[in-house]
Amino acid sequence: MDLARSDTQRAYRSRAADFAVTELLPGYRERETAGRIAPELRREMGRLGLIAPQLPAELGGGGTDRVTTGLIVEEIGRGDINAGYLVVVGALTGQLLAAHATAELAAHWVPRICSGEEIVGIGLTEPHAGSDAGVPRLTATRDGPGADADWVLHGVKSLSFAADASAVVVFARTDDAAGRGRGISAFLVPLDRPGVTVELYPDMGTRAVGRGAAHLDRVRVPADHLLGAEGQGFGRVMAGFDFSRALIGLQCIGCAQQTVDETWEYVSTREAFDRPLSANQGVSFPLAEADTLLAAARALCHRALWLADTGNPHTSEAAMCKWFAPKTAHDQINQCLLLHGQYGYRTELPIEQRMRDVLGLQIGDGTAQIMKLVITRHRLGRELAP
Repeated sequence: MDLARSDTQRAYRSRAADFAVTELLPGYRERETAGRIAPELRREMGRLGLIAPQLPAELGGGGTDRVTTGLIVEEIGRGDINAGYLVVVGALTGQLLAAHATAELAAHWVPRICSGEEIVGIGLTEPHAGSDAGVPRLTATRDGPGADADWVLHGVKSLSFAADASAVVVFARTDDAAGRGRGISAFLVPLDRPGVTVELYPDMGTRAVGRGAAHLDRVRVPADHLLGAEGQGFGRVMAGFDFSRALIGLQCIGCAQQTVDETWEYVSTREAFDRPLSANQGVSFPLAEADTLLAAARALCHRALWLADTGNPHTSEAAMCKWFAPKTAHDQINQCLLLHGQYGYRTELPIEQRMRDVLGLQIGDGTAQIMKLVITRHRLGRELAP
């Protein structure tokens, strides 16, 4: 793996870091109260090229590599982990549309994702099933004979940015006779279609993301809103998650690293028993461990993205990123909260909010148990794995 950074990568990272410090960090707590990320802030991220830069320039992206997107999402996560999720979701859905939508559909939606003008959510899981995404109850049936007939979708999908998304990529069963993970097709569903209602979830964290559910009551979409071939949706999205899982790892690492950096500063200036807190091994050593663990998690995520950029398999590595990085980030933020004592427990500081926000990403987009199952099957095969 090449650890050197190109001039382009350094420029993107610097731009993201400046934006995180000046625009995101000061309003982190206010965005939780508001329960959303303001559209103008999202559009500014797009103007700076910070959403889905790995997409082709002709579709509004920067034509960069996946490692560059990872560098961006970590810096954005330092300022606001929830704004970092804009990058993750935009990169995932933008990539799916660029690769599998018709040319007309991609030309309409992908530039709007990259510019921050629109959010396209991802609807894989369903409220009744959680991690069991291979047997969706959402159904899609053709309303008439022929390939030009509309599709009618009926069911419920969980999604992020439920309050602000303009459309959602969903995965629906189009063949009832097919087995688990088969007979599933992907569709783009604009959320202003008749029959769509959105329910918001009262989550304990990531409130600025605004998770919720899209209820589709016999929602009609045109035939060309089928993404790729009928019955091929499940494998396609699983491949896309190999990319987004590494990004989520870096999103969490950025949030945790910002907290560790602030805690180093705090223990260097806070005094107890006539000397700085940092003079105690019980204070400094946990922070040294935090820097070490975050560096290890960061390297793991960068390796997964590098493997993707070089065309190598990286499903197992991406699963490692998704369980290890969010857990490591949560553990280190928790340690930082304790080192702040009573101040860390209070809501004037952002530490408790960061801990709640990171916790959500130990669940969403694949739990640790599911990720370890992916790794186990990679090593042993399905016959010997749980």
